[in-house]
Amino acid sequence: MKAICIFCGANYNGDLVLKQSIDQLAEVMVSRNLSLVYGGGKVGVMGLIADAVLNRGGKAIGVIPQFLMDKEVGHTGLTELHIVESMHQRKQMMNDLSDGVITLPGGLGTLEEFFEVLTWLQLGLHNHPIGLLNVNGFYDLLLQQLDLMVEQRFMKKVNRDLIITSADAIELVNLMDNLKPEPEEVWFKDKNIT
Repeated sequence: MKAICIFCGANYNGDLVLKQSIDQLAEVMVSRNLSLVYGGGKVGVMGLIADAVLNRGGKAIGVIPQFLMDKEVGHTGLTELHIVESMHQRKQMMNDLSDGVITLPGGLGTLEEFFEVLTWLQLGLHNHPIGLLNVNGFYDLLLQQLDLMVEQRFMKKVNRDLIITSADAIELVNLMDNLKPEPEEVWFKDKNIT
């Protein structure tokens, strides 16, 4: 991997363990010469990860829609800042500029981004490893829901297993490094199910 796309929130809840995880992730990325690709904001967890990478001498590439720049939430001190027209263009460019994806704690937008690139992987539209940094068990219930989807045959286990999860940033990057995910066809072929 040469660049990791980070999906994360435009809010920060003040959790010091999350802040430590962000710093650890920035440290491992910069030490391995991995560029940060993210949503281009200066606020919340987005701003924290960008500043943490930049303060360590790393490269931070932002992709932000014009309407968010107009709201003055764009980070103007980045290595590169790409301004696009739509949220969809933002996700597409972020994915195109990266070799892997890590999702940090966040809100609706973070989950939407995570699920879209996961769906793209499941459909074979890219082969980037996808990780969840599960700080303080933030994603435990989401992972339980995904397991229920497998149990009830709405998702194949092989596709559920595409999600790499760890509470430790170094372990997560190690698990993702040099991994080429192999999704299986999405649809079940059991003709007895109606």
